[in-house]
Formats: sequence, C-alpha cells, structure tokens
Amino acid sequence: MDSQQLDRLVTQIGEELLARIPVSGGHPPNAEGLNVADLVCPGCTRRCAQTCARKTKEIVAAGADRISASEKLTRIDPELARLIDHTILKPDATREDIVKLCREAREYGFISVCVNPFWVPLAAHELKGSSVLVCTVVGFPLGATPTAIKVAEAENAIRAGAQEVDMVLNVGALRSADFDTVRVDVQAVAEACHKGGAILKVILETALLDDNQKVIASSLCKIAGADFVKTSTGFAKSGATAHDIALMRATVGPDVGVKASGGIRTLADLETMRAAGASRIGASASVKIVQEAAARNA
Repeated sequence: MDSQQLDRLVTQIGEELLARIPVSGGHPPNAEGLNVADLVCPGCTRRCAQTCARKTKEIVAAGADRISASEKLTRIDPELARLIDHTILKPDATREDIVKLCREAREYGFISVCVNPFWVPLAAHELKGSSVLVCTVVGFPLGATPTAIKVAEAENAIRAGAQEVDMVLNVGALRSADFDTVRVDVQAVAEACHKGGAILKVILETALLDDNQKVIASSLCKIAGADFVKTSTGFAKSGATAHDIALMRATVGPDVGVKASGGIRTLADLETMRAAGASRIGASASVKIVQEAAARNA
C-alpha cells in the first residue's frame, strides 16, 4: 500500500467514525464548519478540526485530548512574511509591547521588527539567535534633524544592535529645492550605515510631496547610496498609495528597494503594494495580514 492509498484509507476511517458519533446541539454528523465558534460554512461537508471550533469540540468530546493541525492549515507563507517589517513606533509603546512584537516576529517569520531607537537593545536581545533583523528610525518623524545628529543616531543604533535604519528625508530642504543638502544628508547616513554593516531606507514622506518632488527625492536617494526608498512615517496625513509605489519603483529601477508603509492593514493592501512594485512592507497589522493569508489558503 503506497502513501496515497494509506492517506485515503485513514481519511475514510476517520470520516466513518465521526459519522457515528452523536453531535451535540442537534446538528447532523456532516454539519458544516467554519473557524468561528457555532457558525457554519454553507455547503461545506469537510471535517476541518484544525480550523473549525465546532469540529474541534466534537472530536474532544468524543475522547481526544489533543488536535494535530496539518502544515497546509497552519503554515504561514514565508515569502509573504519575509516582506514585512513588523512595526511599532507609537510613542507610548511599552517594554511588554516590544517583547510581544519580537515574539510575534519570531513566530511568524517577519524579516524585521522596526522600533524606536531606545528599544533597539531590548529587541536585539529578544531576537538573538533568530533570523529576524532589528530595524530602527533616525531623524524621526520630521526629518529636520541636522545631518551630524542623524549620523550619530545611526551609529549609536548600529552599535546597540540595529541592522537596518529607516531615516527620514529632510522634507523641508527638498521642498525648498535645496537638493544638494538632501543628497549630502542621505549620503552621510548611508555611509555610516554601510560602514556598520547595516542597510539604509530613506522615508520620503510622500504625503507632503508632489509627484515631481517624489521623483527627485527617489533619484537623490539612489545617487546618495540608499538601499531603499520608503513612503511614509505613519505620522503624516496619509500613508502609502499604489501610485506612489509605482512612481518610486519606476524612478529607482530594480536595484533599489521600495518600502510601502503607512495605512497597510489588510492582505489586500499588501498585495496592492506588492503589485505596484514594493519589495518591503512596513505594518503594525502584520499578524492580522499573515493570518488572513493563511486562512485564505487553508
């Protein structure tokens, strides 16, 4: 008997046994299932014990003390998870919030956690030995910090354990058409990051720029040696749009990353940004997004 025949036989036996077990609540043995307690999926006759609260209760009531979930039902898409910087940058984040963020990043396989600079040592400690990177922010959230301070911030963060730095562009200088100041600012931080073995993402704050300024900013970042351009801090009037991502990708080409951040809360949001050209996603709703993808693919 080959493995497929064995799988079919085991499934058949399981179906037969479950069909003979009385079901509480008056539901027929083939009651449909849904991963919400006491609801049903119309037309479904599958016995998805791993994702259906009702089926799980039925099997436990019949004598099981543990339920095993298959890889198909529980495995998070690693390609999707590795797009995401799992982020918490709110000023009132606590130690417990950061520990939880790191735990979730390990569990779901996100590429990084993005935290404020104060929390870098804690995140580095929590993620030691894992593949999850530590990302932090510089000149955040206004971008108006002098270049020397941005460089010092980056160097300090890298010494503390940061492997990625998200720096805010000098938006005022850009809008004043002081392009050399913008370039020098980015270049100085890029050099500090690369010297320390970190990568640099530059936040343009696209909500404050017109399309021409977005193109100029993206071009300056590429010239200055940035590894990514990024849409938003999350503190401006709006966040990432597919239009901005497409514009930034067209400007920097394939060799510079494009990070979409700000307002990305659903799987549909992520897929829209990826289709537009994003190679990294910054989100605080990361767990919800990957769980949504897992449920869709179950």
